[in-house]
Amino acid sequence: MQETLEFLDLLRLNDERSAAFRDAVASAPSLDAQVPSCPGWTLFDLLRHLGEGRRTWAAIVAAGPADAPPAKSVWDTPAAPREREALLDRWSASAQQLLYTLRESGPDRGCWTWWGASQSPQTAGAVARHQLQEITVHTYDAQLTAGAAQPLPDEVALDGVDEFLHTCCVTTAAWPHEPATVDYHATEGHSWRLTLSADGARTTRLPDAGAGLPTADASLRATADELVLALYGRVPVDPLKVEGDPRLFDQLLAWEPEE
Repeated sequence: MQETLEFLDLLRLNDERSAAFRDAVASAPSLDAQVPSCPGWTLFDLLRHLGEGRRTWAAIVAAGPADAPPAKSVWDTPAAPREREALLDRWSASAQQLLYTLRESGPDRGCWTWWGASQSPQTAGAVARHQLQEITVHTYDAQLTAGAAQPLPDEVALDGVDEFLHTCCVTTAAWPHEPATVDYHATEGHSWRLTLSADGARTTRLPDAGAGLPTADASLRATADELVLALYGRVPVDPLKVEGDPRLFDQLLAWEPEE
């Protein structure tokens, strides 16, 4: 099974996706354009959200190990400008602030994260990994808005399936339905199993597409790009190759566990 991306690769790819996001916003007809994959959001909202996120995570990583994120006053800035070029300049500064802070911290430094109950560590390296997925999916959103959505980069997409399942799906909150197993198979050759029960949800990387294991209650097979977009709710599951009980994917999308 593949290892996760190296820290320096995470930083490089964060930088590349940040530049691609800026290019997509710059090419869109207007900041007031509605983002089809984020109902109710304009491109301005998306740009402001991502900029705030970059500054927030820079402050979190800089603070080091903590039981809570730093106060908003630590990272907050004046209201976002409405003029596109000024807003894009502030976006670029926010993206570079996070990258600088991550480089200074190194991958193993501890910090607060919202995924404390997951299978991902509470470290700067895990922040870099999750923020790569955040900017990658929102770059897709911006490109879609500009009318030129592109496939996710291969190495980012494959790591994105693994990262989402280990960070966003794992919980100790009880699964509110019948116990179940759900498999995700990337056509690039990697597979994962999500086990859902009263004890919560756990992710396992599967060798050989789960050969020799009991058949999952549901499975989804697609490219890593398609799996990431489906996991983030950007594309529907129905057109992809689904086996078993398709209702499980609807239940997973609707599930909002409370720890």
